[in-house]
Amino acid sequence: MMEEKQRYRHLNQYLKEKLGERTLKICVDGGFTCPNRDGSLSYGGCIYCSEKGSGDLIHSASNITEQVKNYLTSYRAKRANQFIVYFQNFTNTYDTIENLKKKYDAALIDDRIVGLSIGTRPDCITAEIAQLLKSYAKNYYVCVELGLQTSNEEIGKKINRCYTNKQFTHAVQLLQQYGIEVVAHIMLGLPFETKEDIKNTVNFINSHPLQGVKIHSTYVVENTVLAQMYQQGNYEPLSFENYMENLVDIITHLNPNFVIHRISGDAPKDILLAPAWNRHKKWVLNELDKRLKEKNLWQGKFYENIDCITNH
Repeated sequence: MMEEKQRYRHLNQYLKEKLGERTLKICVDGGFTCPNRDGSLSYGGCIYCSEKGSGDLIHSASNITEQVKNYLTSYRAKRANQFIVYFQNFTNTYDTIENLKKKYDAALIDDRIVGLSIGTRPDCITAEIAQLLKSYAKNYYVCVELGLQTSNEEIGKKINRCYTNKQFTHAVQLLQQYGIEVVAHIMLGLPFETKEDIKNTVNFINSHPLQGVKIHSTYVVENTVLAQMYQQGNYEPLSFENYMENLVDIITHLNPNFVIHRISGDAPKDILLAPAWNRHKKWVLNELDKRLKEKNLWQGKFYENIDCITNH
């Protein structure tokens, strides 16, 4: 069993071990769009996605370099000596190789930056992109966050995800071949989702050679399809109690080697419609610690080793 304070693998601890000291993320808006928005696959994005993508809390400057400089000259930069630049909004590998290189280079402007983290979709990973990311791995910690959300293909269609589980597996294979760390992003409380679906999603990610997982609840923000569903009474977000029950189930069945990058989303308070408890990240962190301790549970306690999909 893990030590008392580490009942699951925390990102902060992992980065400290890997990079030598406390390392924080600088979230930037790279000015990307998404094939699910620009008409290549669809318009409007996933049903829960706001106009700013997942980076609603980012206050964008005129360009990438400026955003990084603004962070490094702010009070926030005093909390650590090392930083990872995190390209968060929309699909941060959806561009030409030349433009991607320009954008990533524009962020790597200071000796205190030791890593590059890229949020993207599985269908926007190619061998050329993996090769480009690999070129940064000589000097930086490089990590790719792949949206999965759910392994239920039908729910995937209903939320307008516009990619398949097979594409997720292929992207993991490609990134693995180039030695890039992969984090799977899953969401709890999607429309039409059952406990069985969540269990299947955990089994699905356990069957991949991932390095990490990011978990958060589905929250409803203004001006989205999900907001319309919620306002018309066709969608009900997970209650705090249901979220915690599912979270404990996930942690205890998750591959114990995965680093947990997040267990709660940072909902943008000014446009959040529901659930109200999502405004209080500390509630989730504290309640999870409490439940794991009280029941003597830890990450992977009920984990069953599954053959890796990418080995077949």
